[in-house]
Amino acid sequence: MGGGGSKANDNFLKETMCDHEDAINCVALSDDGSLLVTGSEDKTARMWSTKTEDTECLGVLKGHTSYITCAAIVDTYIITGAADNTLRKWDMTTCDCLYVYEGHESRIARVICTDEFIFSTSYDKTAKAWMCDVSDLGPDESPILRTFQGHYRGVYPIIYIPSLDSGIDADGIDINPGDLIITGSADATARSWSFDTGNCLKVFKGHKAAITCMATDPQAKILYTGGGDKDIRCWNIARGDCIKILEGHQGSIICLIVVNRLMYSGSADGTAKCWVREFGDCTRTYKGHKHSVVCAKFHEGVLYTGCGDTKVRAFDAKSGSLRRTFDGHTQAVTCLTVCGEKLYSGSTDSTLRVWDCHNISEDSGYTAEDLSDDEDKDDEEGEEYEKQQKKQLDDLDDRLDDYMGGDVDDASKPAINVSKPE
Repeated sequence: MGGGGSKANDNFLKETMCDHEDAINCVALSDDGSLLVTGSEDKTARMWSTKTEDTECLGVLKGHTSYITCAAIVDTYIITGAADNTLRKWDMTTCDCLYVYEGHESRIARVICTDEFIFSTSYDKTAKAWMCDVSDLGPDESPILRTFQGHYRGVYPIIYIPSLDSGIDADGIDINPGDLIITGSADATARSWSFDTGNCLKVFKGHKAAITCMATDPQAKILYTGGGDKDIRCWNIARGDCIKILEGHQGSIICLIVVNRLMYSGSADGTAKCWVREFGDCTRTYKGHKHSVVCAKFHEGVLYTGCGDTKVRAFDAKSGSLRRTFDGHTQAVTCLTVCGEKLYSGSTDSTLRVWDCHNISEDSGYTAEDLSDDEDKDDEEGEEYEKQQKKQLDDLDDRLDDYMGGDVDDASKPAINVSKPE
């Protein structure tokens, strides 16, 4: 177990890892589920074991000069992005920094990876594609393959859609003319780009505020965008036109997850919703949150939500029943993931918490409109509880305002990173 870890048996809490010295902004899980990475305001990322009985800190990745905003895992490497305007590639076996990717002019917002490519977005109004393997680069050669430039405010979410065909360019890099990049921006537009040429193909216009999250259908034909204008929009990717608008949230959309025919959304209005993608109907509203739903994860029929009110909740996705409330963080939950029978959550309280989430579907649930005993207790505390929570909720509001497209050129304020769903 990590040096700052502690164990508890109450309220499904298995462990509390206190190794980070400041807020945890992001979490990434390896494809095989054996490794968890957290990125923090303390300028470090940490690797954690998930297969051992006790969670162990396997290594600390040090080198960034400002807070880490995003992380991804590919093969035996970890990629991190930070407010120091750089990405770093780490060897997970040695914790050595293998390469520093320089080229962005403001803090990194998101990063996604394939075996060959790294894609990043930034508050500098651009997205970039980088070579993942830099072993053959000369000292004066750049790893930047493409810079996607056209947005006029910060760029946040990004999606890579590879073509089914294969293609080789002059440098031996596998880029097909059909490969697409889609970016969303604080300028209230999304854009599709040709990875092959770097040219903008379509501009998706219609939102009245920043685009904060995106997803596609499994066939990558339909784009879903969530914005600060409270709407979710559905777009035909090939044509660039808006197919339908999903209305119902009363606050900014913060996260989107597509699961087969359904889509789940989390919002600053304190709810999550389930939508039938084909018709745009809202079939469930997951209630009970006392602040913004910052992150969400769908796993084996359960919708997990992380909230600014310090709690993680587990809902039966089909019925809407609240099955469990994971209560233990002292500040806002910023990121979460599920591996096996364990739920991992990171928070601005600087801790990584490990929860028992097995047999959730067998718990006796109650409708999301009802309050749990814990929530009733919170209500009974009244003014005292509200006073204790006000500071951290105000802080989360400030971070969300920044994330939704406030002063995008101000790199002094941290932005909440909502991890790309696995």
